[in-house]
Amino acid sequence: MDYKALAQETAREVLDYSQDTSGWKVVKTSKKITVSSKASKKFHGNLYRVEGIIPESTAKLSDFLYKPENRVTWDKSLKVYNMVHRIDSDTIICHTITQSFAMGSISPRDFIDLVYFKRYEGNMDIISSNSVDFPAYPPSSSYVRGYNHACGYICSPLQENPAHSKLVMFIQTEMRGKLSPSIIEATMPSNLVSFILNAKDGIKALRSPAGRGYHQSGHSSFLKKK
Repeated sequence: MDYKALAQETAREVLDYSQDTSGWKVVKTSKKITVSSKASKKFHGNLYRVEGIIPESTAKLSDFLYKPENRVTWDKSLKVYNMVHRIDSDTIICHTITQSFAMGSISPRDFIDLVYFKRYEGNMDIISSNSVDFPAYPPSSSYVRGYNHACGYICSPLQENPAHSKLVMFIQTEMRGKLSPSIIEATMPSNLVSFILNAKDGIKALRSPAGRGYHQSGHSSFLKKK
């Protein structure tokens, strides 16, 4: 598989989603976070769009969102988030195991995702992901193997305050297993709002004197070799 080509294609898809203004339906608003959805063209489920403002610069926010050593410290939806293969400085493969959610009605899933960072003109960053087959990590009997169709984060400076960022997130996750679509549709919007709130809390904690810090790089240092 040409992982790099797929990564670049996924980033283009995420950018296309951000420019698509038709057919979105607002399904939840909470604490200045908006969740919209429309039918996915990839599977029999929804493509979700989540928008919020994060009190951090775009470069540092991009670095923070997917840095493996930070991710599980703030993302309460995950048990495991590990980089398992590096393709190049901007492209990696990650193994993720989620927590159960919807009060236990949705059991943990695991995912193998191709993650790619790209900076665009105007200091806009896209961190895209798409599930892939990776022979070193085949599905196991311990977890249902889920599948993320083209997903991603778009981070861009807030025009009125460049020290803050606009975060737009696109998610289209195929949970697989024996799940009623109604359960996913009922729980996903709240989970996506919680993700943004947890990210805000995580940034606040890392910026505090007791935090470990994450300001070492303005360009996605989680992808660089240490």
